[in-house]
Formats: sequence, C-alpha cells, structure tokens
Amino acid sequence: MSILYLNSFDTPFGRMSTAATDEGLVSIALPGKDSERFDRQVKQDFADYEVMRGGKTNEQAERELRAYLEGRLREFKVELCISGTPFQREVLQQVSRIPYGKTRTYGEIAASIEKPKASRAVGSANGSNRLPLIIPCHRVVASVGLGGYGGGLELKRKLLEMEGAL
Repeated sequence: MSILYLNSFDTPFGRMSTAATDEGLVSIALPGKDSERFDRQVKQDFADYEVMRGGKTNEQAERELRAYLEGRLREFKVELCISGTPFQREVLQQVSRIPYGKTRTYGEIAASIEKPKASRAVGSANGSNRLPLIIPCHRVVASVGLGGYGGGLELKRKLLEMEGAL
C-alpha cells in the first residue's frame, strides 16, 4: 500500500504543513492556513493511501522551507510530485524557473509557454499550485500591482521584500 506522510512545523512566518508520498512532496500549506483542514483535504485527495506522520521528504522540505524563510536558502532541492492538468504543469514548470529575487507577470509566463493570450488561465493555473514557495507562485505579479496570492497579499509582499524583489 502507498503511504501519505504528513508534517506540521513552525517557521518565522507561522505554522506550515507538508504532505509527501514516496514519489515526492505533493502539497504545502502556507503559514496561517489551518493545518487540521490541510490534513483532512490531503487525506481526502489520497484516500487510498495509508497515512503516517513524518517521512524523509517532509523532513527535507521542512529544513529547506525553514532555511528559505530565514533567508538562508535560495534554491530548493526536495523532490516534488506535481499534479494538475498538462497546462497547469506547464505553467508551474515556467513559474519554477523564476529566479530568487525576480518577478514575472502573468502575461510574461503566458508568452513563455507560447500562449500569449492566456494570462488569466496562467493566473488560474498559478492559483492551483499545491507547492507554493518551492514553486514560487508569489513571484508572479500582475502587470499593475501584486496580483493575487493564495496566502494573502500581506504574505506575498513579505516574501517578495525578503527576496529583494520589491
């Protein structure tokens, strides 16, 4: 039987949660999100999996996420298991290439995947990102202003300020 590993931990930005399988990290709950609700949702998404606490991938993700949020890490190495439609995965692959301390607009991401009129679809795909911070959707901004963010605009602003992008 496949195993779903769950973990929760405190960071300088607040409590976070992660979920992983043997294939890699599958989901992250940003600071301020309800960890019990996150656990319930992930368990529902992986209903056929046995659930355990811990796991090596979650331990690595915790170390890397803490280091990132403390300003000591710029590039993640943890193995990821990215879900979504082919379009969503293509968008998230482009988002994952945005360097630390830089931003791209939704339109720039759309153009990079050769779908220049798909800015709104890029925003929607970015909003479906289950691996925020590691796939840095906070680095995608509107052509005027910050745009949206699942963790809230205050967190997006703090992350971009921490990276020197604002």
